[in-house]
Amino acid sequence: MTPEMVSHGGDRASVITDVYRKKVAVWLFFICGMVVAMVILGGLTRLTDSGLSMVHWRPITGWLPPLTDASWGATFDAYRATPEYRKINHGMSLAEFKGIFWLEYVHRLWGRLIGVAFAVPFMVFLARGWIDRALGGRLALLFALGGAQGVLGWWMVKSGLIDRPDVSQYRLMAHLMLALGILAYGLWTALGLWHPRATRATQPAAATLRPWGSAVLALIFVTAASGALVAGLDAGLTYNTFPLMDGDWLPAGVFDGAPAWRSAFEDIMTVQFDHRVLAMTTFGSVIALWAVGRQCGLHGRVRQALGWMAVIVVTQVLLGISTLVLVVPTTLAALHQAGAVVLLMLAVWMRRELSDAAS
Repeated sequence: MTPEMVSHGGDRASVITDVYRKKVAVWLFFICGMVVAMVILGGLTRLTDSGLSMVHWRPITGWLPPLTDASWGATFDAYRATPEYRKINHGMSLAEFKGIFWLEYVHRLWGRLIGVAFAVPFMVFLARGWIDRALGGRLALLFALGGAQGVLGWWMVKSGLIDRPDVSQYRLMAHLMLALGILAYGLWTALGLWHPRATRATQPAAATLRPWGSAVLALIFVTAASGALVAGLDAGLTYNTFPLMDGDWLPAGVFDGAPAWRSAFEDIMTVQFDHRVLAMTTFGSVIALWAVGRQCGLHGRVRQALGWMAVIVVTQVLLGISTLVLVVPTTLAALHQAGAVVLLMLAVWMRRELSDAAS
C-alpha cells in the first residue's frame, strides 16, 4: 500500500481522484499563466499604440498573418482608412506599420491559443471522467467568459475605428476587468483543486480577517480598473510629479466636470488623482492586513500569501511612482501593469486561504 493510499484510509478510488484533481489543477494553473501573458501583451499593445493596426476581426479565419506583398498592401490600405492613421500616423511606411501590426497579431493569436489550450484538455478530462458535474459547470462558465472576452476585445477596438483615433476608456476598462475576473476565477478554482479544504488546518483568526481579505481583494480590482482609465486617457503623461499633483495635495480643478461624477471617468486630472488615492489606499490596506495577520498568529500558507502581498504592493507603488515621474516609459509601465496582475493573484490566494482556514 502506497503512502497516498494510507493517507486516504487505503481507498484506491480516493487516491485516483486526488491524482486526477491535481492534474486538472496543473492544467488550470497553466491556463492562468497564459492569461497573465495575455494581459501583459494587451498592455504592451496599448503602450505602443498597436491595438488599432488590425481593423478586421475574423475569429475563425484570422489565424494567419499577411503572407504576400499583395495581402500586406491590402492590410495596410485598410489601416490607412482609420482615424488613427489619418490623424496621428499619416505618412507611416509599410515597414513602420508592420512594427505595430505584429504585436497586435500576436496578442490576438495568443487569445486563440488560450481557447484551444482550454477546450481540448477540457473535453479530454470530461471524456475520461476526471471532472464531476459541479466542476464541469464552473469550467464551462470559465470557457464562456473567455469567449465573451474575445467579443468584448473587438467591441473595444471598434470604438477606435469610427471617429476617434483611440479606443474608449470605458471599453478598455471593461476588457481589462473581464480578463482579471477570468484570471481570478480560474486561479480560485485551481487552488481549490490543488489544496482541498478538507486537508487544511483551521485557524480561528482567519474567520475574523476573511471580510477584510475580501475588501482588500475588491480594492485591488477597483484600483486596477482606475489604472485602465488612466491608460485609456493617457492620463499618466501629465502631472508627472509625486507626491504633489500640479503643485498641491488636492489640485485645483479636480472633479470640476459637469456633471461632477463623470470627471472620475473622463477628466484627465481627476482620473489620475483617483488612481493615486486608490493606489495609496490599497498600499495601506495590504500592509495593515499583513500586520494584523502577523499579530493574530496566522501561519502556513495564509501567512505566506500575506507576506508576499506586502512585498509586491511595495514594489508596485515604487513602479507606479517611477512610471509617473519618468513620463510613462514603456518598460516601466508594462512592469507596473504586470505588478498589478501579480498582486491580484496573491490577493486571490490570500482570500482562498482565509476562507478555507476559517472553516
